Amino acid sequence: MTEPDLNLLIALDVLLADGSVAGAARRLGLSASAMSRTLARLRAATGDPLLVRAGRGMVLTPHAEALHQRTQNAVHEARAVLRPSTTEPDFSTLQRTFTIRANDGFVEAFGAALIAAATAAAPLVRLRFAPKPEKTAAYLRDGSADLEIGVLSDMGPEVRVQALFRDRFIGVVRQGHPLALEREATAERYIAFGHVVASRRGRATGPVDEALAALGLERTIVAVVPSFPAALAVARASDLIALVPASLMANLPEQQGLPTAVTTYAFELPVATGEITVSQMWHPRLEVDPVHRWLRRLTLTVCRERLRV
Repeated sequence: MTEPDLNLLIALDVLLADGSVAGAARRLGLSASAMSRTLARLRAATGDPLLVRAGRGMVLTPHAEALHQRTQNAVHEARAVLRPSTTEPDFSTLQRTFTIRANDGFVEAFGAALIAAATAAAPLVRLRFAPKPEKTAAYLRDGSADLEIGVLSDMGPEVRVQALFRDRFIGVVRQGHPLALEREATAERYIAFGHVVASRRGRATGPVDEALAALGLERTIVAVVPSFPAALAVARASDLIALVPASLMANLPEQQGLPTAVTTYAFELPVATGEITVSQMWHPRLEVDPVHRWLRRLTLTVCRERLRV
């Protein structure tokens, strides 16, 4: 079937309200002949004369009378759809579940604070943190994820991106480890112990190894685990050195002066590695959605407050 020309709705609304071809033409800024052609198209589309001669004027047919209110409502609704939204959501009654793809390190560092902030403002909102075994825009495109959080990769030109914070990698060992007692890690002492690294893809080496290689040094990687919290857990219970983001350590209770047993010691790496930018990414169809904009602002605020950016 051929789709109807929805532009005819406005012309139909004006014709039915005015009851005159000449009057409708003036209101729409058309010539009388153009309005007559539009009426002919409307008659063909509806299968009804719509306006018929009655003396010197014109009157609506019964079908046109029946269409009048429906046409007004349709045009009013169409105009409302095409106007910018000015209604602020009522967060006290808002019921919505957001899916956020993020790695375990982000959830451990910021998850509790983000959940608390979201439910304080909108008690019926739910956050679902989903794993991200790979970097892909597919989940944003098909709507199964509302936000993707991580280091920007090739997500496609349409995906919107906002930087949340800058991060860097640091070394972590258990309290009582020789490096914790020495309180300084030279490159030679750094490679004197075994290492545990985190990689979703099982990759053992990275920028730290490249920086060490430039000094003619190499570390011994004893284990590869799938997440930074897992690497941290291994370091707490062994003499291995873990490589984790500074943001993860900054949000541990022991690093915030809370009453808990201090089980780790964090230190700056003895070699220089570049900083990384952690961003939030979303699909453009959610760009102006007021509730999604609220979620993005909340995520940015929580990240920066937790890191005191």
